[in-house]
Amino acid sequence: MSNYSHLANAHPGYIEQLYHQFSEAPDSVDESWRDFFLGFDYASDKQGVALPTGTDGEVDWQHVQNELNVFALIKAYRIRGHVTSNIDPIEEFNDPDPDLDLADFNLSDADLDKPFQAAQHLFMAEGSTLRQIVANLQRIYLGSIGFETDHIFHREKRRWLRERIEKHHPEEAYGLSIDDKRHILEVLNDAVGFEDFLKIKYPAQKRFGLEGGEAAIVGLDTIISEAARDGVDEVVIGMAHRGRLNVLANIMGKSYESIFQEFEGITPDNIKGDGDVKYHMGYSSLIDTRVSKAVNVKLAPNPSHLEAVGPVVEGFARAKADLLYANDYDKIVPILIHGDAAVAGQGVVFETAQMSGLEAYTTGGTIHLIINNQIGFTTDYEDARTSIYASGVATVIEAPVFHVNGDDPEAVFYVAKLAMEYRNRFNSDVFIDMLCYRKNGHNEGDDPGYTQPGMYERVKRHPNVRQVYTDRLVARHDVEAKLAKEMAKKFKSELQTLHQKVKNSDLPYSYQPPEKAWSELNRDHWQDKFFAESPETGVPLEQMEAILTHITTLPEGFDPVNKVNRLYKGYEQSVASDKLDWALGELSAYATLLMQGHNVRMSGQDVRRGTFSHRHAILKSQDGTSIYNRLDGLQDEQGKLRIYNSLLSEYAVLGFEYGYSTASPENLVIWEAQFGDFANGAMTVFDQFISSGESKWGRMSGLTVLLPHGYEGQGPEHSSARLERFLQLCAEFNMIVTNVTMPANMFHLLRRQLTWHFRKPLIVMSPKSGLRHEMAVSSVKDFGPGTRFQEILDDPTVKSPKKIKRVLLCSGKVYFDLAKHKAAEKQNDVAIVRFEQLFPLPTEQVKALRKRYEGAEFYWVQEESRNAGAWSYISEQFLYSERLGLELKLTYVGRPATASPATGYKPVHVREQKELVQKAFAK
Repeated sequence: MSNYSHLANAHPGYIEQLYHQFSEAPDSVDESWRDFFLGFDYASDKQGVALPTGTDGEVDWQHVQNELNVFALIKAYRIRGHVTSNIDPIEEFNDPDPDLDLADFNLSDADLDKPFQAAQHLFMAEGSTLRQIVANLQRIYLGSIGFETDHIFHREKRRWLRERIEKHHPEEAYGLSIDDKRHILEVLNDAVGFEDFLKIKYPAQKRFGLEGGEAAIVGLDTIISEAARDGVDEVVIGMAHRGRLNVLANIMGKSYESIFQEFEGITPDNIKGDGDVKYHMGYSSLIDTRVSKAVNVKLAPNPSHLEAVGPVVEGFARAKADLLYANDYDKIVPILIHGDAAVAGQGVVFETAQMSGLEAYTTGGTIHLIINNQIGFTTDYEDARTSIYASGVATVIEAPVFHVNGDDPEAVFYVAKLAMEYRNRFNSDVFIDMLCYRKNGHNEGDDPGYTQPGMYERVKRHPNVRQVYTDRLVARHDVEAKLAKEMAKKFKSELQTLHQKVKNSDLPYSYQPPEKAWSELNRDHWQDKFFAESPETGVPLEQMEAILTHITTLPEGFDPVNKVNRLYKGYEQSVASDKLDWALGELSAYATLLMQGHNVRMSGQDVRRGTFSHRHAILKSQDGTSIYNRLDGLQDEQGKLRIYNSLLSEYAVLGFEYGYSTASPENLVIWEAQFGDFANGAMTVFDQFISSGESKWGRMSGLTVLLPHGYEGQGPEHSSARLERFLQLCAEFNMIVTNVTMPANMFHLLRRQLTWHFRKPLIVMSPKSGLRHEMAVSSVKDFGPGTRFQEILDDPTVKSPKKIKRVLLCSGKVYFDLAKHKAAEKQNDVAIVRFEQLFPLPTEQVKALRKRYEGAEFYWVQEESRNAGAWSYISEQFLYSERLGLELKLTYVGRPATASPATGYKPVHVREQKELVQKAFAK
């Protein structure tokens, strides 16, 4: 009663006072009171509303109190009716007490046949009786759909939903035509038939079937058809494995033949990589809908990490909106299909939901379909969440939730249409929570009776949704018994011959422009020769000079914050002295790509300025009213720099950018961690998508990941991006791992991403102190014609290699400490060589290095602990790698193995750093 007791229990005198206040200033009273007074718009006078009067012409406040009680009852049904609605087909859900008894509102059976004007609030005729009002409320709010919308703050959205739910809620069968009903039955025939056939033909194989939740196919089919009716051209779907094969067959149009081949273990010809199990694979098709409009539908590949695919789908959809649909989000719709345990338990769902309204990540609203089996693997829902519903996250983003009974496919059909209409009306997320059951265990070989004996006794006795719906149609005379029998006989006949069914070929598919660009890339690039030497990526010097002038000049009339003026003076000095720092090198790379017509997208925490205040790609005016993108206006026709500060998320944001990168090979997509250490919050994306997506799913990505890394005495969480973990993920040329020290090399590295005739994810251990280090500068000529990324940087001070007795191999910032020590101590018999690219190691370059310093002893020097950094990887490569064939013994110099990435005490850090440098040069 807490949501409406102030209405039902108000004193008549207080009501009178509020009424007069409302008459003077309607917006000055609470919305609930305003709604109540506005409802009495019959016989309205000039001052606002006319309330019921007695024989003396005065307002009858007692009658107003009774009307108010009925109004509170209506609001209660709206707010809490969903918790007692008939949404659970197996009666597993424990309904909370909704407090909907008449007595809760100071009403009784004696009032049932009295007329109440409050009925108008429910779009009913003036003077409808309380009995009629209650019957209507129960029909709307206690049926097969539970509407949960009161958490939405946006009044227009609430009123729009209320009108659709109450005013346009059909009296019977949700207003479906006989053709709609037959279509629903046909969809159920296919969905149930597919599961039955696989159960018979492949009883011992995992298939993660949809049995018990087949009405989800009705919902998905309806969403796509309604999307087509609204002018949508493309739908992108993300889901886990349960029901995936059914979606592929009955929504995506994948041929039974192709699916059966996967069950039979038939490997496609010319396969590259390792592949994946059948219920993880993606698919694309152009499907016809009921409204005679074809829609491009994509099902994203996904790992077993539940919900990890969500942000990937959102990123892919946003990229398509940016590239193909001019940000018209009514042309492309993401659909995320969740399991109930996963949507409630996985934190990435919350992170992804928080993206939905942000400029950097919005996709114009996502339709979420929860296939609510009311159980996890073996976990009851009471042990899986604190929230009443699995859809609790929806309240955070004010998304409406339609809880619906999975045994009522007409209700599923209705809410699917309503969800699509809401999404395109408000470009906001919407949730469909379809309560159903899981016929078998988590997989078909599991016995759920071990842990849920009571639940599964009910499930065993429960008929499938197709049978339930057929019986309902016959009972309502919507379908004659004879026709139902004929449909059932035809259905059984089709089931017997399904393996030889006509559907032996996949639906035709026409590639979109970005997809054609992918097909034109080299897919046979898993060879050493492609990584022996980088392609030339230098640009004409006059172009570099023009770019430098542009990015070091403020536009007229733009008044930046004071510190930026000092920053620009530093730029002028850097250019004048031909010592370009990291910011100039990085921004110049983006500028050249933009001038070639490519787009550059970057997101991450504080990337516009840069965590270490080096980038300043976007400047704000002193008064904070305007911004200036430093890479706009390079030339008349150029690509777009889309750079966004992200929400405080790693997992979802990295997943989003990975998805974005897979939409087109022509754009540079970058995610930067605030500190490289924080990337461990997104390791699922690194492990399951970035490092293995090409091998598993044949999906290339050119995503660039910048991970600020380096030991500067800032403690355990601000030193190490865990280079060792990324190197352990490396194999089969799956990605690039670098630790770059020079601005020009970073320039070429970024440009190489779009110069190669293939795409690879790029991991960059980007510097922190190196952003402003006096040695980390490059000359303009290092960016010019004939220049390229250098995987290995030899010691520039070595004049006679034969005099070198010791070679210090290293990577990253430690080079500067070593170089300073060498110069100070004049140890000219030592060479310091930087490995700017650690994977893949350029085989021939490494062999040439060994030959150049033949006879010298080789050391590996690193700042990181022995059990971290590149040591384990490098030592294995040099000693045991058959590909390199070096058999070169290395001596380790660095910190000992430690549990923590770095010390938290600055004096200890300084001492450790000094000792390892001295050890590297010790005789």
